[in-house]
Amino acid sequence: MSNVYVIGVGMTRFGKFLEGSVKELAAEAFEKALEDAGIESKNLEAAYVSNSFWGMFSEQHSIRGQVMLHPLGITEIPIVNTENACAGASTALNLAYTAVKAGQYDLVLALGAEKISHTDKMLSFRSYASCLDVEEFPKKIGELMQMVDSLPLEIPKEAETDGGRSIFMDIYALGARWHMSQYGSTQRQLAIISSKNHDHGALNPYAQYRKKMSVDQVLQDKPIAYPFTRSMCSPVGDGAAAAVICSERYLAKAGKNRAVKIMASVLGTGRERPMETDHIGKIVSRKAYAIAGVEPEDIDVAEVHDATAFGELLQTEVLGFCPEGKGGQLAEEGATRLGGRIPVNVSGGLECRGHPIGASGLAMVYEVITQLRGEAGARQVEGAKIALTENGGGFIGTEEAAAAVHIFGKE
Repeated sequence: MSNVYVIGVGMTRFGKFLEGSVKELAAEAFEKALEDAGIESKNLEAAYVSNSFWGMFSEQHSIRGQVMLHPLGITEIPIVNTENACAGASTALNLAYTAVKAGQYDLVLALGAEKISHTDKMLSFRSYASCLDVEEFPKKIGELMQMVDSLPLEIPKEAETDGGRSIFMDIYALGARWHMSQYGSTQRQLAIISSKNHDHGALNPYAQYRKKMSVDQVLQDKPIAYPFTRSMCSPVGDGAAAAVICSERYLAKAGKNRAVKIMASVLGTGRERPMETDHIGKIVSRKAYAIAGVEPEDIDVAEVHDATAFGELLQTEVLGFCPEGKGGQLAEEGATRLGGRIPVNVSGGLECRGHPIGASGLAMVYEVITQLRGEAGARQVEGAKIALTENGGGFIGTEEAAAAVHIFGKE
């Protein structure tokens, strides 16, 4: 079975673009990735394309990848559409990796594009509810609320607003409250994570938010759902990202000297579980570490799914970067910032780089490939040789419906 490599990456700047189309965003990322790889589109043998919400906003419910790529001259080859909520782009990469690994293709594309911002802000927020089990949603939220209400945690009356947010902010808030009660993590630790990501985002020309914020500024921002303030939460936004994947056989012929090896690609599915048992991210990441032949301490830089600051805190624990319950302390110690022991979300993360659902997983890949090539400029992690991306999608049972972990190595 072939080793698999990333030879090209490209992305748009993430932001709120009320004008323009999904096709235009996809075309920009596509063209940048091909240029970076030094290939022509006619040489691609297959494409895997991620999008979640195009149908909700523009009635494009089917053949989304074909519609995106047809104007770019991509016809005849297989185009596979992937929808896995926020993990759709990582799923596209996993399928691309699997096909090349199996020897089916030598050169393929993974692409993710999304356009969520809308003049009707509540339409944007409501779209996220489709990333849940819609029929079971009222029952499940009721169960979670009942569990959290039983916790010995005082919620400030002024710490929440009514409406004006996606349902995922409430779900993450419930998880954060449980963690605070169980382990003693604090709202200030979440603010430290958010402030760190604002520092990182300010260095990233592709980030949606490029404004530094102090810890106190984060804490004083508009309350959303306790313990979150607005700047602890990922924004609604638009964008696209892409990667070109190839086999070892193709690489030997083409001689690409900026290729990065995909050491592991693992996809898993969440389930109903007691909160004290292993998170799906831990299960998937341990499989990925075993395949790659590395341990958590070998990772030099990571991009993780921080739809809220608590998402990053939790993932640093389940990925093994620190003991469970110590994610807040890890951030307080400065270990996850640029220059720290394990820099996390040097792109600014979902909180600041932005989170166009169908593109986020490949934006993470763009960042770590850039880091491993030593081309990240002011946000470069010195000596980075092994990188990890973790991307969660949707919500099923008591955790992410889809969980993807990829490990990359510089050869």
